[in-house]
Amino acid sequence: MPPERPLLAAHALSAHYRGLAALHGIDLTVAAGEIVAVVGANGAGKSTLLRAIAGQVATAGEILFDDTPITRLAPHRISRMGIALVPEGRRLFRRLSVEDNLRLGAYARRGPERFRPLDVVFELFPRLEERLAQRAETLSGGEQQMLAIGRALMTAPRLLLLDEPSQGIMPRLVDDIFAAIAAIRARGVTILIVEQRLAETLAIADRAYVVQTGRIVLRGTAREIAANEEVRRAYLGM
Repeated sequence: MPPERPLLAAHALSAHYRGLAALHGIDLTVAAGEIVAVVGANGAGKSTLLRAIAGQVATAGEILFDDTPITRLAPHRISRMGIALVPEGRRLFRRLSVEDNLRLGAYARRGPERFRPLDVVFELFPRLEERLAQRAETLSGGEQQMLAIGRALMTAPRLLLLDEPSQGIMPRLVDDIFAAIAAIRARGVTILIVEQRLAETLAIADRAYVVQTGRIVLRGTAREIAANEEVRRAYLGM
């Protein structure tokens, strides 16, 4: 069942991306402390949904974060409220060092505690602490994804938006990424994740939404979605 008082709620959300209608009347909720997955085929509108929540695309309808309307706020204001997006493709500062990328994640924070999330990042991703002086472009795909997530965590977010975190990662590091996502939730961060690896995602998620051509066509607990025969055939090849 959806939460009675969600941390994030979208009502009748529509959005355009690159001049095309990408979302049509989306209703979605995420409770504090949940991992909620959004799954569907390529081009279904999943990434646009995350960009809409982060304020990066034009939208109609309503988005509430902790009961506060954020639908028409600028991305930097949404970020300061506690929402962090890890975009598809990571978008790191490739020629800067690992340390500089992480510290830039805290640019909007003030005071002596601004870099305190570094301790959490290094605990989750010890590889990054070992590679602080390396330029981001020299890291493997998996290490770059760790850095992108770590940079988002430097904002001390309440809600983390993850767009295809396993994309372009060697199989041996995929488990590390999903273990880190579960550990981030254990620290009290709410997570909304878009991901092609359905089995791994549903194994750590509480609830899930299936999106098709910009519309939600199925919703339920992660267990219900994983057991749905149509979903299994379409996305699990079973």
